Amino acid sequence: MWTRSKFTAQQRWTRLRNAVYVTYPYARKAGIVFNDIEKHIAGSQDKAFISNYINSREKELKKEFTDPLTNLSVYQGRVLMKLINRETGGTNCFDILKELKGGFTARFWQTVAFFFGTDLKQPYDARGQDAEMESIVKEVQRMYGYSG
Repeated sequence: MWTRSKFTAQQRWTRLRNAVYVTYPYARKAGIVFNDIEKHIAGSQDKAFISNYINSREKELKKEFTDPLTNLSVYQGRVLMKLINRETGGTNCFDILKELKGGFTARFWQTVAFFFGTDLKQPYDARGQDAEMESIVKEVQRMYGYSG
């Protein structure tokens, strides 16, 4: 069995590339949906409207993505969280959950993430530690014709 220290640079890059290829379409969809929700509830004071709109979008997303996302590895989940941060313009997963579902729910999922060795608040640094991931994202965008 491979341990972290036994991975060569090529193996780490291949693992990252595969994870980005699997998770980037989900991150794009998450970014689109989050931005749509933000646009629809911006300026609205009607809490019932906001709650109903968020719940309807959540129901759609659960129907579409529950099965594929439950089959992701923990590593792919980490990559997905970073890509969601990228696609939402720097809003991390914790802040998204806190805004849309409340602080208690966000703290609950942050605790779950902690037990899996990750963090919902992890930043995305395209020019720093996530530069490799950014180059793979650009490759995926070119390959599938996504506008970046």
